[in-house]
Formats: sequence, structure tokens, C-alpha cells
Amino acid sequence: MKKLELIIRPEKLEPLKSILTQYEYSGFTVMSAMGAGNQKGNYEEFQKLGIEINLLPKLYVMTVVWDEDLDAILASIVDKLSTNTVGDGKIFISDVSDVVRIRTGEHGKNVL
Repeated sequence: MKKLELIIRPEKLEPLKSILTQYEYSGFTVMSAMGAGNQKGNYEEFQKLGIEINLLPKLYVMTVVWDEDLDAILASIVDKLSTNTVGDGKIFISDVSDVVRIRTGEHGKNVL
């Protein structure tokens, strides 16, 4: 299993949800975030108005997917969420050794 931690534009949440649903993943966590990266917290529109913004609104999304689905999901995410401009976000990928459903104590594949 792989854990995907995504930092995305807020308006890209619905396309991301559609991708996960397409691959039959319904579980994910979404949190509001503020951040700056290569975009340096600046929108050109704000700069034109003389307004300095240091942090931009983003969403943090966490989900776990099966190894065999990873490449297809990543390709879909890049295809559907990219605007080809700075600030589209990042995907952090890490290994997950197991998962446990708290309610029943079940482990592994049936939990996802």
C-alpha cells in the first residue's frame, strides 16, 4: 500500500474525488492549508493590485491506495489537476505496512 499526501489547489478537489472514485477509493482526509513554494505565495492578480500575499490557500488530501493502482492514479492526477502553472501542488508518496480498522480490529486489504 502507498500513502498519498497531496497539496492541491482548492478548486481541484472535485476532480481529485472523481479520480479516486473511478479507481474505487472512497476514503480520504481533506484539511485546509496555507502555504508557499515556488509560487512564493504570490498571485499575479494580487501583484497588479499592489497587494502582497505571503501564503496561498491550498488543500491537504491524504489517502491510501494499492501498489498496483499507484501509477494509473498518479497519471490521472497529473493529467486532470495540472494547470501548467506554478502552484499546482505536490504529491508525497510513502509506504504503508498495514492498516487497522479501529471499530473491528481488522487488518489489511478488507479495511480499505
